[in-house]
Amino acid sequence: MKRTVFLCLLSLCCILYVQAQQHDLDTKYATELIKKGTAAPNFTLKTPQSTKIQLAKISKGHYTVLDFWASWCPDCRKDLPNLQRIYKRFAPYGVEFVGVSFDTNKEAWQNAIDKYDIRYTQVSDLKNMRESQVVADYGVKWIPSMVLLDPEGKVVLSTVLSDKLEKTLYELIPETYEVESERETVSIDGDHGQLSAVIQRPPMQAGEQCPMVILCHGFGGNKEGQMFDLIADTLCRHGIASIRFDFNGHGESDGEFQQMTIPNEVVDARKVYEYVRDLRYVSKVGIVGHSQGGVVTAMLAGQLSEQAGAEPSPLSAVVLLAPAGTIRNDCIRGSFFGQSFDPLDPPAYLPLFGDRMRLGQDYIKTAFRLPIYETAAHYHGPAAIIHGTADRLVPYTYGLRFHQQWTGSEYYELDGQDHGFTQNLYHATNLASDFLVRTLK
Repeated sequence: MKRTVFLCLLSLCCILYVQAQQHDLDTKYATELIKKGTAAPNFTLKTPQSTKIQLAKISKGHYTVLDFWASWCPDCRKDLPNLQRIYKRFAPYGVEFVGVSFDTNKEAWQNAIDKYDIRYTQVSDLKNMRESQVVADYGVKWIPSMVLLDPEGKVVLSTVLSDKLEKTLYELIPETYEVESERETVSIDGDHGQLSAVIQRPPMQAGEQCPMVILCHGFGGNKEGQMFDLIADTLCRHGIASIRFDFNGHGESDGEFQQMTIPNEVVDARKVYEYVRDLRYVSKVGIVGHSQGGVVTAMLAGQLSEQAGAEPSPLSAVVLLAPAGTIRNDCIRGSFFGQSFDPLDPPAYLPLFGDRMRLGQDYIKTAFRLPIYETAAHYHGPAAIIHGTADRLVPYTYGLRFHQQWTGSEYYELDGQDHGFTQNLYHATNLASDFLVRTLK
C-alpha cells in the first residue's frame, strides 16, 4: 500500500512539475476579461437573419458559453473545431452556446458560419471591436475569448483557452460521465509474479459478447488515476469492457521496481492480452498505452502482428498517448530524469527522486538497444496517436514518428498540452475513447 501511494504521488509530482513549466495564455491575454462571480452584463444583439437575441432570456436557467470571435481572426478559425466538439458534447445537457462575432462584414460572417457549419446561436452588432459595448462590458482584449455563465447569470470562468472551458464544464456537469458498470479484481501471471488487474464491463446478458480494451500505465505509475477512469467509463457507456493492471514492480503487482525493464513490461502486457483473448465474452481486443506504457503498447502490437504473419493483427485497435519514444535516446545519452551516468558502464542502479526510487542497471542496458520503432513497424492495424505540443518530457515529434510509420493511423496534436494532458485531460481521453468506439463497435 505504501508503495502504491508513493508511486501515485511521484507520478503526480512529475506531471505537476511539467505543468508548472507551461505558459498559461490566460495570464497574458485574459487579464481584463470579466471576473468570476460577476453578474453578466445583459446585451441584445442580432443574428445574421436580423432576429434580436437577448442574453438574459436565452441564458436564464442554463449554463451558457459566450464565444467571442470573428471570421477574420486566424486563431478563432483554428479553435472552432475544438469549440464545436465541446458544443456537441454539452448541448444535450442543456448548455447554451452563443457566438458573439466582431465581424463588420455581414456576408463574411455568414460565409464563415456556413463554411464551419456552426450550429449554435450567432449574434453581432457588426461593429469594430473598439466600438463594441460588449467588448467594454466583458473586457475582451483578445479573441477567441470565452466566458461561462452559471444558471443564475454569474460568471464561472473567463478564458482564452477552449480546453480550460471544456474541463470546467465536465467538472460542473458530472452526469456527463455517469455510467453503470460491473467491476472485477483479477490476478494474472506476469513476468515477475502476479499482476493485479481490474476488469470493468457493461451489464451483459448470458452469452453476450463485447470488445475489451487493455490499459497500460506509464513509468512510475499504476492502474489507478483519472486518465484510465475516464477512458474506461466512456468505453463502458458504449458497451466496451476494459482491463487495467499494474506492471511488475508497480502498484499492487509482484516484483521490485529495480527489476523492472521495458522488455519484461512487454511480457506483462502480452500475458494480459492472452488472458483477455481467452475470455469467452470478449469479441475483439484493443489496447491503450500512456508514456512508457505507450512504448510497451506499440512494441506488443508489433510483436503480435509479426507473429500472426499474413493474418490480420490480433489487436483490433491501438492508441498511444504521449508515447515515450525518447527512452532509448535518453539511455544512449546517459541521462534519465536529471540523473547522468555512463551508458557504456551503467551503475547497479540509478537513484531517482532522492533515492526514493531505484532504476536498475538492466533497465538501462536493455533500453540502450531497445528496438521501439523497429518492432512497432510490424503493426498495420487501426491506430491513433495523441500528443501535446507542450510535452517537455517527450516531445511531440516522437508521437509523430509513430504516425508516420503506421500508414493510415490517426494523429491528434493537442496545442499547449503537456505529458499528462493536465490542461484538459478530458480532451485527450475523449479522442482516445471516440477512436476506440468507432473502431471496435
